[in-house]
Amino acid sequence: MKNSETNPKVEEFLSKAKKWKKEYEKLRNIILDCELSEEFKWRNPCYTFEKKNIVLIQGFKEYCALLFPKGALLKDTHGILVQQTENVQAARQIRFNNLQEIVELETILKTYIHQAIEIEKAGLTVKKNTEFSIPKELQNKFEEIPDLKTAFEALTPGRQRAYSLYFSAPKKSVTRESRIEKYMQHILNGKGLND
Repeated sequence: MKNSETNPKVEEFLSKAKKWKKEYEKLRNIILDCELSEEFKWRNPCYTFEKKNIVLIQGFKEYCALLFPKGALLKDTHGILVQQTENVQAARQIRFNNLQEIVELETILKTYIHQAIEIEKAGLTVKKNTEFSIPKELQNKFEEIPDLKTAFEALTPGRQRAYSLYFSAPKKSVTRESRIEKYMQHILNGKGLND
């Protein structure tokens, strides 16, 4: 490892890891070799350059992953980046099922990490699609409760979009209405869907 200090919270995370422990440790060593600062954010090891998030280590049931918050800007010359869901606009993952996959990709992973650092140094940002349609059930609630509309419009575009996508997803109007009812107080309190 070069000049990178380890973070006690990441040490604790690794000591408690039951699944993916060896994979996490290998990914951590690769990242620290790229001279990033180690932090612990969103219950995951997070690596930063000048306080800007570059890459996170994540673990899931079926795989572990590196998550690049601005992954959509990376040149994926090896075709290994994955968009988690269709609604994720900027972040991309590289997924692993075992330690050997990580070992084989070490040089490539470092290339992607250095590329992500250069994207941050250049101040590049992902242009996000903020367009979304408001479901008619939510429009009806806005007419019924003007404060709800005011609170919704005060949310960030990303939070507005997340609510709109979530409320629009069900096929049945009654389900859309129940979702809106469930989250009305959240919106009135200025909170996002997952806050």
